[in-house]
Amino acid sequence: MATTSEPGLSETRIHEVLSNDRRRMAIEFLQDGDLTLRELSERIAEAETGESPPPRNIRQSAYVSLQQTHIPKLAELDIVNYDDESKVVSLAEAGDVTVYMEVVPEGELSWSEYYAALAALGIVLMIAVAVGVPVISGVGAPGLGSLVFAVLGGSAVYQRWTQEN
Repeated sequence: MATTSEPGLSETRIHEVLSNDRRRMAIEFLQDGDLTLRELSERIAEAETGESPPPRNIRQSAYVSLQQTHIPKLAELDIVNYDDESKVVSLAEAGDVTVYMEVVPEGELSWSEYYAALAALGIVLMIAVAVGVPVISGVGAPGLGSLVFAVLGGSAVYQRWTQEN
């Protein structure tokens, strides 16, 4: 059974919505507060190009795609509110999809990558014990396994704490 953030909006649908870079960036930028469509398109164009100010054609492309496709889709799903007169976009109160977004700054490790690396380390350590690598074999599988599980548990607690704060 899929978890929903609100009736009718399945986890699968949320992930589909977040699979588009511009929609995901729009939600990310709106977490800081309401923006006009123009401000939002400028921030997205800047993020896409790494230039400040971004080239006019990229700003225009972002504006048109937001206005014609992405904002209407997000508004239809009650993820954002859009005032057509003032052109102000804001995150909707209901249906918080931000819990599905793991925003990782460039050059940093995501939690999923961290846990995969920790699992790989555990496997490498167990193989090292099995083949008799001197120092590692001396510690033994139970000691190394306990260490890996302690790090795993501590990491999970830390991740949960950082997400709540």
